[in-house]
Amino acid sequence: MANNTRDLKRRIRSVKNTAQLTGAMKMVSAAKLRRAQEQMMSSRPYAAALERVIGDVARRVSPELHPLLSGRELNTVDLVLIAGDKGLCGAFNANVIKAAEVARREHDAAGRRVEMTLIGKKAGEYYRRRPEILVREFFADAFREIDYTFAADLAGTLTDRFLAGETDGVFLVYNRFRTTISQIVTVTPIIPLQSLAGQANEEKDAVEYLYEPAAAELMRGLVPRFVSFQLYQAMLESVAAEHGARMAAMDNATRSAEDMISSLTLKMNRARQAAITTELIEVVSGAEAL
Repeated sequence: MANNTRDLKRRIRSVKNTAQLTGAMKMVSAAKLRRAQEQMMSSRPYAAALERVIGDVARRVSPELHPLLSGRELNTVDLVLIAGDKGLCGAFNANVIKAAEVARREHDAAGRRVEMTLIGKKAGEYYRRRPEILVREFFADAFREIDYTFAADLAGTLTDRFLAGETDGVFLVYNRFRTTISQIVTVTPIIPLQSLAGQANEEKDAVEYLYEPAAAELMRGLVPRFVSFQLYQAMLESVAAEHGARMAAMDNATRSAEDMISSLTLKMNRARQAAITTELIEVVSGAEAL
């Protein structure tokens, strides 16, 4: 009985240490989430306005004005997967990797060559164990400090591949922030912009635009900026979603630890009471025997 009580005390002490650790991680994630959410929310209006503007312009100009406005048959595609650098965030990484695998298998089943571009350590760890899958580039620690320059450079590389005919389309896979406890796994094409150009709106198309500078020069500036900012916004969304998922996971872990501590404490008290009762019975039995 004494050994059982000691074991329960050890387990309670271990669970308490775990609860302190998960509680501290929850507070750290909450602080990081506030900063990431502010940065993400402040850039959302610009991203939405840029998409609206380039969509309106793309519907009114000839696709020949910029090569990214017109698509072609998909023979080779690039999948850009944005995952996290760390774990302990519930199903955050598993969900986005699963979505990327579904998209990859669909393209593979259609006879297309798929090349992966991975952002985040967890994505790299997953595909490192699967050497049969073609990984073109892998970026670790990209979220240590989110920089628009990184997104612009990567977008430029992907654009150059499309223009050179090395790929026929680029798809982005990431977790979009919805709420602190909810993320939306998103798979969206970012190159070419054929989907934007093809979204007809009769009411808006009835309005003609006057371009200053010329439409071709305007598209040369707008299109690369739009692709870069789509990638940048996806990274901001993913970071905020990761901190939210980790905060929720650590909160659930802390609650579970507290429930376990209560259960173990109850077992220990019962074991202690049983030991005391046994000792009293032994004393009473010995006294009656005298």
